[in-house]
Order: sequence, then structure tokens, then C-alpha cells
Amino acid sequence: MLERLNEALYHLESSLDREADIAEVARIAGVSEYHFRRLFSALAGMPLGVYVRRRRMTLAGADVLAGELTLLDVAVRYGYGSGEAFARAFRSVHGIGPGEARRAGAVLTAQPRMSFRVVVEGSTTMRYRIVEKESFRVVGRKARVPLVHEGVNAAATAHVESLDTRDIVRLKELTGAEPEGVLSAAVYVTDSREEGAEVDYWVGVVTGSETVVEELDALDVAAGTWAVFDNRGPYPSALQELWRDVFTQWFPSNPYTARPGPELLRTRPVEIGAETDSQLWIPIERGSGSSRT
Repeated sequence: MLERLNEALYHLESSLDREADIAEVARIAGVSEYHFRRLFSALAGMPLGVYVRRRRMTLAGADVLAGELTLLDVAVRYGYGSGEAFARAFRSVHGIGPGEARRAGAVLTAQPRMSFRVVVEGSTTMRYRIVEKESFRVVGRKARVPLVHEGVNAAATAHVESLDTRDIVRLKELTGAEPEGVLSAAVYVTDSREEGAEVDYWVGVVTGSETVVEELDALDVAAGTWAVFDNRGPYPSALQELWRDVFTQWFPSNPYTARPGPELLRTRPVEIGAETDSQLWIPIERGSGSSRT
């Protein structure tokens, strides 16, 4: 699959002078556009749109410094209909406008061309099973929190601690469907998985699709296929490494792609660094035309 991802990036690179057709790029990679955006973000550490803008402005910066074209000609070459729009995009990447960049001594920022390769293969043993599940509802409390890649997520912890004893007792009374018990659900607000990206973070339980509890929030989840990963390790680093490895190792090595839906986590919070058992549910679908490397 890495070979197809690199073919897709090559195609993307060839279209930086016009509006990128991400659907076509994803087709070359052999996955859905949704999965391609999520996979790219997980592998690259930045949203696809940010990478495209940085690459486009890297090439535009070279043209600006060369001085062979007018600034308007450079803007048009990279798909901008006005000098003002081009200047805004240029400044967002380089920190200065294109006019300033032509002055002697200007410092620009370059985004290197990206490619994917396997550096360490099979470093983590991943236990998983595939589950077909009917539609269900997550009932609980929701908060919007930033994504944190390493260490404790203070906003998520504060949300958990905001639940009083009555809330927890009520949730435990409602549980009964797999995965059982109080869990968390992450719904990504955008395609980005970079540090600080916004996530709707739920603390609740899985119930039947008809369950209604007026004093609690509800998240309806469509029927579909799930990859379920069992994990044990120090909290929270083992969980964060598992999430990373699912997208950077498991997906590229298996004939599945991510599909829209919440990512469910059942774990028992313990002291930082203490061992705990966890279970991660990722919504997936069988990939069309996917290949393994």
C-alpha cells in the first residue's frame, strides 16, 4: 500500500499549479477520499490541505525569488485569481509577503516533498479482531477538546472529572451492549490528526439505538464493521502509541480502510505510568483494490 500512497503523492505533486483533485489522488492510492485524508494526517502529522498549501507556496517562493515572472504571473501560475489572495497564502507559509520576499536577504520557509517508507517493520505486535455491529447509540456527556499526542490530555481529564457520582451510576445502569461499561468516544471535527486538532470527546455507554435519556447527550452510530484492538501497557503512553500504530502500521499492512464514525476506547484510568488494560474500537470497511507491501 505504501507504493500506492507514494504514487498518489507523485500525482498530487504534478498538480500543484491547479486545484488538486483529491478524489483522484485517493483513487490512485486505492482508498476512499475520507480514508486518504485520515491516513495522510496520521502518517504526515499534518492535514492534507496544509501540506498542499505549503508545497505550493514552496514552489511559488522559488519563482518569486527567481524574478523572471511578475508577482501576478506567479499568482496565476499557482491557481490564484488575485494578487491579494496569493499574498495571503504566501504570507501564511513564509511569514512575509511576496513583495518583501524579493528584497535581498529575505528568508523563506520550504516544505520538503514528502514520501512514505517503512523505517521499522513489525515493531509492535497488535492483537485485534473484526466485529460486525448493528447500529447503536452512545449516551453520555460530550465536550470539545484538543488532540494530545503525548502525555495527559488535561481537557479530556477535566471533562471526565466533571461527571458526578449520579452521572456515573446512571451510565452504568444503561450499559449492556458491547463494548460494555463506561467508555470514551472520539469524533474528529476535521480530517486533521495533528496536535491541537479539535475532537468531540464523549464519556458514556453503548446502548440500543432507541434509548433516550433526556438529561444526557446522545450520539447515533450507524451499523458497520469495527477493528477491535486489545492493549495493555503504561497509562496513557501505551494508548497513544496504539492509536498511532493502528494508522501507521496496521492500516498500511491490512486490506481495510477507515470509515466515518467515532473511535471508541474502553479503559480504566490509573496513575500515570501504571499498567492498565484497554480496548480500542476503530470503524473500518474492506478496502477496494488495496494491496499490501
